[in-house]
Amino acid sequence: MQWIRSLIFVVQMYLAMAVLAVWYIIPAIRSPKGAYDGIHTYCRYVRWSARWLVGLKTEIRGPVPTDEVLIASKHQSFLDIIMLCSVLPRPKFIMKKELKWAPILGWFALRIGCVPVDRGKRGAAIARMIEDVEKGAALPGQLIIYPQGTRVAPGVQRQYKVGSAVLYEQLGQDCVPAATNVGLFWARTGIYRKPGLAVLEFLPRIEAGLDRDTYMQRLEAEVETASNGLLAEAGFQLEFQ
Repeated sequence: MQWIRSLIFVVQMYLAMAVLAVWYIIPAIRSPKGAYDGIHTYCRYVRWSARWLVGLKTEIRGPVPTDEVLIASKHQSFLDIIMLCSVLPRPKFIMKKELKWAPILGWFALRIGCVPVDRGKRGAAIARMIEDVEKGAALPGQLIIYPQGTRVAPGVQRQYKVGSAVLYEQLGQDCVPAATNVGLFWARTGIYRKPGLAVLEFLPRIEAGLDRDTYMQRLEAEVETASNGLLAEAGFQLEFQ
């Protein structure tokens, strides 16, 4: 029965995306604010429908950043994107360039200032990332990067990449780390959605001006510790501990 409910949830989620994209297309063409309004509405709807259709509650912890900051977040599934975009006033992402061709998502992402990069060319990707972010300075907001570079399943260890440290240095902004346990309930792939409480937590800021090594050490330690704590809170046993 839970699998059937999950299937219904997934189908209606993508139908809602299409409907709201049509509804907000004119406001989004007129102004990035229209695109933000559409994204906020959709993401809040997904959180609401997940609770009522599959029993998956979502909770945001910690103070939500509203100024121009870098957010370095744990990434486990599409749900952490949904949760971030439901509460951040002006979210924009460092995203793999293939996503700009995704129907609906790609156009709206570019409209709000997301930065597509080629992950296969690391040095060029970082340089382009900084250039595009600086060009987009007229659209201040919360720039989100996933420091591990991809979705990582709960309990799996994966190296933190240097991209977020380069952005942190070049932009001269505070970094807000974010931890999560959403992968326990909404996996990277598949239809099944597990009932429970998915949490995304904004952690204390890492102030601007630290050297790269200190920043990287703090970021990984704080995000991994907090994410592991959220996993444990949900009853997940970490095999590598």
